[in-house]
Amino acid sequence: MYLIDPAAHSRRAFLRRSGQLAMAGTALPFALNLAAMGEAAAQAAPGDDYKALVCIFLFGGNDYANSVVTYDPPSYDAYATARGAQAGGGVAIARSTLDATLLAPTTALPEGRQYALNPAMTELAGLFAAGSAAVQLNVGPLVVPLTRAQFNSNNKKLYPQPPKLFSHNDQQSTWQASSPEGASVGWGGNIGDVVLRQNSNALFTCMSVSGNAVFLSGDSALQYQVSTGGAVKINGISGGGNGYATSAVRGALAQLAQAPRAHALENEYTKVTKRAVEAEGAITSAIGAGFDANVFPATGLGSQLAMVARLVRGRSALGTKRQVFFVSMGGFDLHDDLVGRQPVLMKQLSDAMAAFHRQMVAQGMGDKVTAFTASDFGRTLASNGNGSDHGWGSHHFVVGGAVKGKQLYGTPPVVSIVNDAKLAGYEGHVGQGRLIPSTSVDQYAATLATWFGVPEADLPGILPNLKNFGGSANGIAYPKNVGFMG
Repeated sequence: MYLIDPAAHSRRAFLRRSGQLAMAGTALPFALNLAAMGEAAAQAAPGDDYKALVCIFLFGGNDYANSVVTYDPPSYDAYATARGAQAGGGVAIARSTLDATLLAPTTALPEGRQYALNPAMTELAGLFAAGSAAVQLNVGPLVVPLTRAQFNSNNKKLYPQPPKLFSHNDQQSTWQASSPEGASVGWGGNIGDVVLRQNSNALFTCMSVSGNAVFLSGDSALQYQVSTGGAVKINGISGGGNGYATSAVRGALAQLAQAPRAHALENEYTKVTKRAVEAEGAITSAIGAGFDANVFPATGLGSQLAMVARLVRGRSALGTKRQVFFVSMGGFDLHDDLVGRQPVLMKQLSDAMAAFHRQMVAQGMGDKVTAFTASDFGRTLASNGNGSDHGWGSHHFVVGGAVKGKQLYGTPPVVSIVNDAKLAGYEGHVGQGRLIPSTSVDQYAATLATWFGVPEADLPGILPNLKNFGGSANGIAYPKNVGFMG
């Protein structure tokens, strides 16, 4: 029930593939699998109507309760009780340290609820105050809205759950592709499918600066991978390997590798090799010189976002009007030393997202590029003594000039690790403060996709569970568009 309808998916895939390449060379070596789409897209729309989505994936499952920290006295007291004060060996952040990152949304939350960001996230708090950032509360994979009683029900047909909850690999895939590990198509790639024809060069529609990610794989759109230093070169042809220093040798190898072949499979291989060489040249030319990477923090995420900024700057040379990017951070599986290690990660995230937004503004693209976070899952509100364990729902960040910022979206979750029917039987966790999401990934993604230009009619094919949302249940609203994009 939670999988994409195979019939609808096949029809959509057929229509998008019609008139394009018959084969994409998917059996080729990974280094050469460079989205062998060539120039299959139609003419780009006139004018610089560029838009980009940038997914920042936090691998390991980020701890929600110490990222967006409940601040109003009753909620904070419940949080501190559940997590334990640091002085006593717990992991609760002292309330007095949250004043500098206290969020003052344009519209106050119900029941006097308040939140602050992790004290290390001063840059992101500044973006929130300036109206360029928003917080989506308690989002995660859902097939249908669920209460705790429904979650515990034996009737999984009536109350289906996301597959393999609390598993790192499976939930990373479920977040990115609506299916557990083994999925081959992600919603970022399917968004790319819809916009391919707006790019004069479809090859650069979906781009990863963080290795392979199912998020960017579509039916037609395949991911093109770059490193923080630029396009991945083919050693020998591009001069990247020892022993191939002379231009004559490189030229001979290039001619051999790209020469037409009589055998169909061999010829397909050489076509993709040729595209790889040409794409490497296009990327190298587009990112060009004169970019000051020092405006980004010298961190892994900072370097990845710096490359995204260079690619956005080179959009005209690449022939792109719509792009979807993927970058990532690791290290969030903090069963231990949450207090010591998470603030370092939160600062890196906050600083890099702020630097990226500033660069987009400097390029005149502040309202054209939207960055958002995602992660395997949230974690337990209850402390395991020194950290937190695998959870479900989590809080996430959206940054950009088109974001309806200075606002928290969604339903503030209960702050509890015990059974308490706070919201008409919803009982917003399934034990130990593992939040039942009150906003689904499908709703979160649909909001981004709609701003990006995906027609409403295409959304159900991209986000298979979206059809189960759009009303209210359990005293909670589940709109298909959450509303954080202008």
